[in-house]
Amino acid sequence: MKPTHASGEPASILLFDGVCHLCHGAVQFILQRDPKGRIHFASLQSEKGRELLAAFHHENHLQSVVLIENGTLYTKSDAILRVGRKLRGGWPALSFVAGLLPRSVRDIGYDFIARNRYRWMGKAEHCMLPTPDIRSRFLE
Repeated sequence: MKPTHASGEPASILLFDGVCHLCHGAVQFILQRDPKGRIHFASLQSEKGRELLAAFHHENHLQSVVLIENGTLYTKSDAILRVGRKLRGGWPALSFVAGLLPRSVRDIGYDFIARNRYRWMGKAEHCMLPTPDIRSRFLE
């Protein structure tokens, strides 16, 4: 059940918090910088998101961004850096430099933002609904 983009390569699947305004903004940011459509999305709260987490025995990762890529699950800063490498612009270089930091240091920053995201950006009552032009990037 791996979606593929036009070249036939396995697509990356980013699971995000569907009620988090910061996460919605991040998805929009990624969509604008991934014109090749290599990254697909599902909310952590969706049936598909829960199914994917269960397949990797990671049902408890509802508080972390999750990237599934080539049969491997990545969380927290590892997931973010892997996504950054796929974006156009300076994001691959920034991801490379940030990746030189130890994961424990990167994840301290990630955890700080994750703990405060609702307080800073708010929380939606419902998960994001994709517009028709980007619907194909979201797994149902």
